[in-house]
Amino acid sequence: MKQKSFISLKTKILTLIIGLILGIVLLLTTIYIYNEIQDERDKVEKLSLQVVKTLSFLPPIQHAFEHSPEDAKIILQQMRTQVGADALRITSKEGKSYSYPTRGSTISNVYDPINYKALTFGGYYLKEGKGVNGSSYIAKAPIVQENEDSEKIIGVVTAEFSKKSIYKEIWNKLHVVLFSSLVVVLLGIWGGILLTKSIRKDTLGLEPAEISSLYRERQAVIQSIKEGIVSIDREGYITTFNQSAKELLGLEEADSGQLLEHIYPQIGMKDVLMTGESKNNEECLINDRLLIVNVTPIIRKEKIIGGVASFRDKTELKKLVDKLSEVKKYSEDLRAQTHEFANKLHLLLGLLQLGYYDEAIAFIEEEYGFQKSQNDALFQKIVDHKVQGMLLGKIGKASEKKIHFTIDENSSLHQIPEHIETSELTVIIGNLIDNAFEAVRSMDREKKVSFFITDLGQDIIIEVEDNGEGICDEQISVIFQSSFSTKGKDRGYGLTNVKRAVAHLHGEIEVQSEKGKRTIFTVYLPKEIKGA
Repeated sequence: MKQKSFISLKTKILTLIIGLILGIVLLLTTIYIYNEIQDERDKVEKLSLQVVKTLSFLPPIQHAFEHSPEDAKIILQQMRTQVGADALRITSKEGKSYSYPTRGSTISNVYDPINYKALTFGGYYLKEGKGVNGSSYIAKAPIVQENEDSEKIIGVVTAEFSKKSIYKEIWNKLHVVLFSSLVVVLLGIWGGILLTKSIRKDTLGLEPAEISSLYRERQAVIQSIKEGIVSIDREGYITTFNQSAKELLGLEEADSGQLLEHIYPQIGMKDVLMTGESKNNEECLINDRLLIVNVTPIIRKEKIIGGVASFRDKTELKKLVDKLSEVKKYSEDLRAQTHEFANKLHLLLGLLQLGYYDEAIAFIEEEYGFQKSQNDALFQKIVDHKVQGMLLGKIGKASEKKIHFTIDENSSLHQIPEHIETSELTVIIGNLIDNAFEAVRSMDREKKVSFFITDLGQDIIIEVEDNGEGICDEQISVIFQSSFSTKGKDRGYGLTNVKRAVAHLHGEIEVQSEKGKRTIFTVYLPKEIKGA
């Protein structure tokens, strides 16, 4: 069968782990870069202000515009090297400036508002702007020349720190973070692979979709089984049961998760879980029903991990056996009838061959008259085909055993009520007739058995009479017991089955017997059951 495509468990877990790790790494890296930029920015801002302040107080810087600027240039070069600035510059009020990297002595007419503020108000200023190496942090401080009785601002010191250098520094640090992140991702993938292998080992190599499909199939199979099925875990708690188990054991959905041993200790599930030995075809009385119980432990790697119990109603099995016995008897009766007709045909053939034509005609007329009377009662007044077929078989069997078996011409059976199954009716009739045949089997005098049935009135009445030796009063009270027989071991003639079938149909059975003369069995089956 072609399976539907699905994403494997391994792919799902690895995708989840990789996605989760990458998300966390991306978030942490973003936070790290943001914090580093802020830290570096604060550091550069403080450093640039400190540099311009320091330079503005140095005498060579203060006298650079009055004397030789060489000393100032040397200081600018040294300071730039020490602090890593992109550019250092001093500018006079007139716009004359010296810088490092050196550009020589230049005069700038470009208006710089920050320079103007520093020259005018004498404060320290910091801004972001375009420097010699692109976007930079630019700090400015006034150069103040002190005289004996006054101070004069003669210029401005400028320091530039390029943003590129900051980003380069952060990138150098980020290499370590990215390498660590890669290691974490690889470890996550490796852990995910180990996890999926462990899960697949526990699931016998099956994917979740396959497990769910098998579970649904298993549930369908369990529910379709006529036997009651109950499964338990290693502790003895009920995990699942089917509809048949509900009906046989009276279980409810609320019983799932309960200890089976507490609900039905007679099953012996605890012993099976402890010993690991199965129980087969043991009888167990549960809820007044005799059940056949089979208990099998579930073993994995030599460890008991649960168990399964199955239940069959012994009553149902007994009914099935009775039906099979009924079919067997029906077959034997038909065989006997066939054999008897063959004997009669042989007799007729012999009379014809010997030339006794009058005797042959008389024999035919006698058989025809008897069969006609029987057939009229059988086919015109008894309409059920199974009952007809069974009685036909009994007629043949009686003829074979030299028993005069008659069906009362006043018999009638037009319609069997819905609550009475034909199989139960044939069990009652068949066993009563067989019992009557056995009662007259060893007699020396004429053997007679009669059958009567009627559905007139509120009951179906069945009556079987024989002219056997009769039953004494002491035996009448025990003849319906399963072990009773007057003919030896394993002989009971089905009276127990008759009693059970009559009781199931809410009927009654009576026995009348005269020792040495006759016995009459009468069965009353109500057409309607009160309260049903």
